[in-house]
Amino acid sequence: MKQYQFKTNINCSGCVAKITPELTANIDIREWNVDTANPAKILTIKTENLDQAAVKAIVEQAGFKAEVLA
Repeated sequence: MKQYQFKTNINCSGCVAKITPELTANIDIREWNVDTANPAKILTIKTENLDQAAVKAIVEQAGFKAEVLA
C-alpha cells in the first residue's frame, strides 16, 4: 500500500465534511486523514492503485488545493 501526504487548505470540520464524500466514494482510497491542527493542514492518503497526481486531482475537483509533500 502506498501512502501520500499533501499540504492542503482543508482547514476546518466544514471543509472535511465537504471533501469526505469525494474521498470515501473512491474505492482505491483505503484510508485518509486531515490533520487540521497542523499549520500545513496535512492530508494523508493510503491507496493501493492511485498515484499522487490522481489523488491531487480528486482533492482539487472537490475545490481544495493539494501540494505534494516530498
